[in-house]
Amino acid sequence: MSADQVISSINQLHSSGEALAKKKVKKTHPDLMRSALHYFPSWEHAIKESGIE
Repeated sequence: MSADQVISSINQLHSSGEALAKKKVKKTHPDLMRSALHYFPSWEHAIKESGIE
């Protein structure tokens, strides 16, 4: 998964109404969390980069 795919996935989760809490995403979407932390310094940074405040 690329950095762009991480951002796209975060936006998809947000659009579908899923919670973006770190613990929840780590449990329900572990591959997304692993990739996000590979490309970004933190989960919060990945969310910010996706344009979600």
